[in-house]
Amino acid sequence: MPDSALSSRTRRLVEYVDQMGHDHPPIPLDSVDFTVHRPREFERRFGHVLDYMARVELEVDRNVLEITTMLPDPPEVDRHFYADVWQPQEIQHGLILDKLQVELGRSPAAPDTDSIGAKLRILGTMAHLPSFQDVCRMLYYLTGMATERSAVVAYNLLHQGTTEMGEDAVATTIIGQIKRQEPGHYAFYQLSARALWDELTGWQRWMVRLMRRISFSPVGANDAAQKADFGDVMATLGIADAASDFAEQISRVERELLWARRRGLRVPDYVTTALREAVDLAKARAHLPHLHR
Repeated sequence: MPDSALSSRTRRLVEYVDQMGHDHPPIPLDSVDFTVHRPREFERRFGHVLDYMARVELEVDRNVLEITTMLPDPPEVDRHFYADVWQPQEIQHGLILDKLQVELGRSPAAPDTDSIGAKLRILGTMAHLPSFQDVCRMLYYLTGMATERSAVVAYNLLHQGTTEMGEDAVATTIIGQIKRQEPGHYAFYQLSARALWDELTGWQRWMVRLMRRISFSPVGANDAAQKADFGDVMATLGIADAASDFAEQISRVERELLWARRRGLRVPDYVTTALREAVDLAKARAHLPHLHR
């Protein structure tokens, strides 16, 4: 692709990130109303969902450490997005959701904000090679797409459930405000992934497919307990029995880019397998009380 086309595409992406930051600043705490009319019922139904979402949002600081580890020399637009727009927005989401669950009488979330795994450190070492950093960038965009699309679906369903309960303050000033900011993040990752995929060589694309297959996991699910927690969230939001449909929603662009040659493939099998594992772990834990956290 000519340099002029690349620079034009980069300029449009920078303008998009600038506009996102302008239109969607971090949600002010004084714009939020924590009023809940039926706190016990609301906590029983959605308390664990709030806890999961708050933890994931608050782990954005660790996510930034992971990004800077695996992308030692990222494009400036990526750094601008995650440091100036995404991180401030997500931290505020987490703080607000965590305060809501504390208001309901629950314990605060316990996010992991600073641990970096050995595998990621090795990946970061290899990413000092420009050609391999492009592989890491593609994995970053793919993970971002799946994460943000999951968030869009989850917040829409949580907003629907909160509204049905008549908890209008929470629905409008908390969930409603948060869910309006998530689609912009998804769009950034999608635009970036499409642009980069066009630039990758054959071996880089092969490496992306391999590493994506062996590394995929649901957002925020880093061990068996967290996977079971994610399965509980899916059950509460009504998507546990439709895991294949949910998998298709969060991996549509990924399938189109990575697996276009596999005709008839609706969902990458590793996505469906990971979601079904989460649901199965949640069901197993429900029958084994000693496994509950």
